[in-house]
Amino acid sequence: MCVCVCFIPTTSYSLSLSFFRHAPLVISASDDCTARLWDARVRGDVSVFEHEFQVTSIAYSLDGNTVYTGGIDNCITSWDVRRKEKIMKMTGHKDTITSISLSPNGTHLLSNSMDGTLQTWDVRPFVTGNQRHDKTFVGGTHNAEKGLLNCSWSSDGSMVTGGSADRVVHIWDVLSTEELYYLPGHAGCVNSVIFHPKENVIASGSSDKSIYVGELAQ
Repeated sequence: MCVCVCFIPTTSYSLSLSFFRHAPLVISASDDCTARLWDARVRGDVSVFEHEFQVTSIAYSLDGNTVYTGGIDNCITSWDVRRKEKIMKMTGHKDTITSISLSPNGTHLLSNSMDGTLQTWDVRPFVTGNQRHDKTFVGGTHNAEKGLLNCSWSSDGSMVTGGSADRVVHIWDVLSTEELYYLPGHAGCVNSVIFHPKENVIASGSSDKSIYVGELAQ
């Protein structure tokens, strides 16, 4: 499927995008305190989710019925796409959330924050209250640049990674939260890290204007 994204002139900035895999829909997070659902078929936004603060990160559920947002209020909020209503709010980070990513099976969210941690959250409907916070991963850092550093899952959901200001690619085991790989080499902040969908390969992009691709040890 070919998805056409239309950019509308605006005075605000879109800080994060997430595509829905089964339809030409895009959800955007913006510094105008909104998240917007865009439909390429009508070439415009079809839903607006109002926030009190700037929205810096966003993710779609697998079924497309829920949108997850994170922002400078340090919280993750889930939204019912059809009703355009808040479902729940998850708290635990102590600084701006820079990225959120849904696990491959759709049951957990991964978040990266300026508080220097990555955290996972159980978003299954039968889980309630404080039980939604699952794991915390430490070792990555943020700095005064306040970049929106990403986070991502391996294709089987067994490992997580995220951008880090210490110029190192960190990879953690999801079950134990142990750091499995500590991969130096970049000369600048690591802004984005992503796993290959099939191979045991990882790619990282940095402020040093380079992209490194490497194979992980078995």
